[in-house]
Amino acid sequence: MSKRSFRTALAVVIATFVIAGGLVAYVVHQALSYPDQRHAGAGVEVEVEIKAGMSFPQIASLLAEQGVIDKPRWFRLYAMHRGVTTKVRSGRYVLRDDWTPAQVLDKLLEGVVEKQVQVTLREGKNMLEFFQVLGGWRDKDGGIRDLLTVHHPELQIADAAELERLARDPAFLKAHGIEGDSVDGYLYPETYNFVVPSKPAKVLERLINEHRKVWNAVVEQHRSGYQKIRDRLSWSDRDLLTMASIVEKEAVLAAEQPRIAQVFINRLVDPSFKPKRLETDPTIRYGCLVPKVKSAACVEWVKPCPPENPGCERLRRLQLDDKDNPYNTYQHEGLPPGPIANPGRGAMAAVMNPDGSNYFFFVAKDDSSHIFSRTRAEHERAVDRYMRGN
Repeated sequence: MSKRSFRTALAVVIATFVIAGGLVAYVVHQALSYPDQRHAGAGVEVEVEIKAGMSFPQIASLLAEQGVIDKPRWFRLYAMHRGVTTKVRSGRYVLRDDWTPAQVLDKLLEGVVEKQVQVTLREGKNMLEFFQVLGGWRDKDGGIRDLLTVHHPELQIADAAELERLARDPAFLKAHGIEGDSVDGYLYPETYNFVVPSKPAKVLERLINEHRKVWNAVVEQHRSGYQKIRDRLSWSDRDLLTMASIVEKEAVLAAEQPRIAQVFINRLVDPSFKPKRLETDPTIRYGCLVPKVKSAACVEWVKPCPPENPGCERLRRLQLDDKDNPYNTYQHEGLPPGPIANPGRGAMAAVMNPDGSNYFFFVAKDDSSHIFSRTRAEHERAVDRYMRGN
């Protein structure tokens, strides 16, 4: 090889090494500076949900797809260098599309501060009323009343429509050992703290589990009465729960729950009381409001009332005479098909331990207490005095 050829080859080798060295130096510089390179974004917030069980490569790819980072492979190497690929917490993150990779990773490692909402689910409400509250609906003053008119997204624990869909789902009901066509009666009324947002299934399961815990405690406390009423009426636990829901709707005062429970039981077991109808308005209302399939008379019934038509929620003769409503206890003997509300501990205990009185009727007074009567004649006199004003 000539000297010229040797020099040329040497120059090529040297140039190659210089270029390679330069490339290596450039790559090293880029890699070292990558964590602090601001992403070319518009400065807008991007919500990214990191789900439980996601691998770090999946997280990096998701961030790139959402426009929060570029170079997801470099982002992964950067996290590996810091030794934190397994320390990213799941949750919904609000990130900016112009942050540096270091800022993004720091935010993911910081985790999401869970927002919680406290909500009170009151005794005697049906599942749809519970779902409105859980869905963020409140009255105009921000409280929780019968007429829920304003939606507050920041208070929405779970979507009301999705809660209802799941509450009627046969597979969900079977998985939780619930008979009937909905979870009504099995959602315990209590004050809860929920993470916002929560999965509908988790919300329902928490309410169901709380119901079971309280139910089992009440049964244990009133074991003798529980067994006695089951044997006497051949009732299942669901039958007892159905009666408890009726007592919850009718008894405004807790002290009267055992007596009201006894009135309804007397109507079912005393041979002299015929026909054996409970004749209670709340069962009709439930049948008109909650079941998916409603009778024609129920469709005619409007609730809640518009301001120009106060009192329209009152039951009319059409609803009282409606035999197509299976929850109409004026037309059908015995218990309705299932619970009409979600009862509390007191109503459950009242059914298992009624007061032993021999009344068959009661009528409400202005102070929410009741006058109890043994005969229909006595009852009619009480109705004349306290309802008709005679």
